[in-house]
Amino acid sequence: MTIDLKDFEKGEKYAGDYADDLAKVQKRLAHIQVAHILHKRRAVVLLEGWDAAGKGGIIQRLTAEWDPRNFQVWPIKAPTAEELARHFLWRFWRRLPGDGNIGVFDRSWYGRVLVERVEKYATEAQWRRGYDEINEFEAQQADSGTTIVKLFIHTTQKEQDERLKARLEHPWKRWKTGAEDYRNRDKRDAYLDAMAEMFRRTDTRWAPWIAIDGNDKKSARIAALTAIADRLEAHVPMDPPPLDPELEKLARKALGI
Repeated sequence: MTIDLKDFEKGEKYAGDYADDLAKVQKRLAHIQVAHILHKRRAVVLLEGWDAAGKGGIIQRLTAEWDPRNFQVWPIKAPTAEELARHFLWRFWRRLPGDGNIGVFDRSWYGRVLVERVEKYATEAQWRRGYDEINEFEAQQADSGTTIVKLFIHTTQKEQDERLKARLEHPWKRWKTGAEDYRNRDKRDAYLDAMAEMFRRTDTRWAPWIAIDGNDKKSARIAALTAIADRLEAHVPMDPPPLDPELEKLARKALGI
């Protein structure tokens, strides 16, 4: 399937009861996390998208009802000197979740075919090779039992500019914007070309892309959390285990019930 980001620019206001619907999907996600813990399943949720698209807000609400012992959030930034001295996937291998855990990536290995391509941090040979390396990497994870959820949060230039302006003018949000936001903004066409090829080359059966219209934050959050829940739920048994009769007997005796 080819994703055309122009199809995700409506920015329609959320029509339902946002607070109620958010609570419902978060409860559903809490059950899904427990299912992963009980059945010792692994999952990776990664979010890509424009600067100020709302990835952080989605992650905050995704994990709000999760047990912190069984998930990790990885904010991916520029690689360190140690990481640059190795294959670009090395730093992601080290962050993959173990059994019963969910790893959430705020940006990911797709930096190789996006920012590293556009900003020329990678050679053309490196980023062109990256598509096959990423597909094989994700296939390995899927084959070993890891569910992969890939979201791209899209905003228009107009909406992104409004959010960057709001960050700049808010004294407690200025830390969230930097010079790279504006350098990247000037290369939007190049990024759009890179994104189009990324979708075309890495939208696979085992790790499909899900595009989210991020132009209305509330709509985007509900859509993203619902999409994540749908995909995670499809890959883990959702029946709770029966109560151990010996444990029940012990508990009833201890509690006097």
